[in-house]
Amino acid sequence: MKVEIWSDVMCPFCYIGKRHFEKAIEKLPFKDDIEVEWKSFQLNPEYHNTTNEDLYTYLAKSKGMSVVQAKQMTGQVVGMASSVGLNLNFDTNVPANSFDAHRFLHFAKSKGLQDQAEEALFNAHFMGAKDIAKHETLISIAKDLGLNATETLNVLQGDDFAEAVGYDVYESQQIGIRGVPYFVFDRKYALSGAQPIPAFEQAIVQSFTEWQATQPKTLLKSLNKNDDAICDENGCEI
Repeated sequence: MKVEIWSDVMCPFCYIGKRHFEKAIEKLPFKDDIEVEWKSFQLNPEYHNTTNEDLYTYLAKSKGMSVVQAKQMTGQVVGMASSVGLNLNFDTNVPANSFDAHRFLHFAKSKGLQDQAEEALFNAHFMGAKDIAKHETLISIAKDLGLNATETLNVLQGDDFAEAVGYDVYESQQIGIRGVPYFVFDRKYALSGAQPIPAFEQAIVQSFTEWQATQPKTLLKSLNKNDDAICDENGCEI
């Protein structure tokens, strides 16, 4: 069963949602039958950090709040992230345009490494104090993933996968996505935001049970049906 996740590397709730989703499926007996596909979404596609501003200044400007309020807001996010083992560091976080990072994710997908690239980008952005708009950052991540540095550079210097990013954004508009993360299960059910782990568990089981019923009998695995799926919509962006 396919699970599509619209996400932006700039979004801390996307990282937290990724962890919640992973924890929800890790103990399920059918976890190996779940295919995850990451989809591009840009929270601020026009933004370019040309003045080396920090995250608090960026948030204050973009959200119309004070720097003190921005620090209070991110402090709450840090607490939420720590509950799932993520040590986000907003003091060293570098706001950046994520378009090339999304192109890189599609390149990694073509090599079968999209999920690993997504994790590496989140880690670099939120905990590694890296500027994910810089090609050297993306090439360094590519090397760590075992991707060819020269091929990665050629992709980044051209416009490879730009159409793929654009199509993901177009698709999000057609579906009506206004915030990320946004999880779509077998194109039937959706969860928006970094929902609690039990909500993911219920949605996954419900979706998988219905998907499984459409598969050839020889592929079926035993699963206790759960009819109490919760598919809430609580859009979440920062």
